[in-house]
Amino acid sequence: MRWKCGCSYDGTDYFGWQAQKNGQLTVQEAVEIALAELFKERVSISGSGRTDAGVHALEQVFHFDFEWNHGSEKLLRAMRSLSPKTIRPLYVNLVPGDFHARFSAISKRYEYRLHLGEASPFDERYCWSVQNSINLNAMNDALTHLLGKHDFAAFAVNRGVEYESTVRTLTQASMIQEHSILRIRFQANGFMYKMVRSLVGALVNIGIGSAEPESIKGLLESGKRTPLVLVAPAKGLFLEKVFY
Repeated sequence: MRWKCGCSYDGTDYFGWQAQKNGQLTVQEAVEIALAELFKERVSISGSGRTDAGVHALEQVFHFDFEWNHGSEKLLRAMRSLSPKTIRPLYVNLVPGDFHARFSAISKRYEYRLHLGEASPFDERYCWSVQNSINLNAMNDALTHLLGKHDFAAFAVNRGVEYESTVRTLTQASMIQEHSILRIRFQANGFMYKMVRSLVGALVNIGIGSAEPESIKGLLESGKRTPLVLVAPAKGLFLEKVFY
């Protein structure tokens, strides 16, 4: 039996999603520990993708195989009771055996939260405080250049493994301001290592006047990373939704 699960988590105290060989606690490891307590045996889970250390999720998706004959609602309640307070299972659904949390996904949406000015202690863990005066119109103009199919090599960080392709298609690149919080959303058919945080870093540099909005076009065309492409802090990034 294959189970598709969604969960949200506060990634502040975890070393990312994926289990580490060095024993550092990750979200995947914490979920597998909870399932082992429930099933009395170790069960491996497969996530829709990695999130880095300190990155959060509103809805991460994973799947696992286990013969559970007591229904999805009882499984969900049990998982919630055994999970850490920083991880909350959202749903559990029985799915066909060929479903895969990663390979069946067609797109993902991320949200990055900027705080315009100094964030309160209650928001600090979940946003990047930008103290400088920021030109939101310039940032919005820059976002329009990112939509569509492009080579995003300039916004990828090398993690020691070459990508088959650095071409991705962004179907959403938008932002909305809610009081002092600026939410920047990206949806695409795939993201590379630290790609969203690099996009946000470049947008903020444009917003504070370090470059013009059109400089985004030059980065896409050259494929070369420059000092304009700053990696934004992990704490402001949320995996919002995975689409199937």
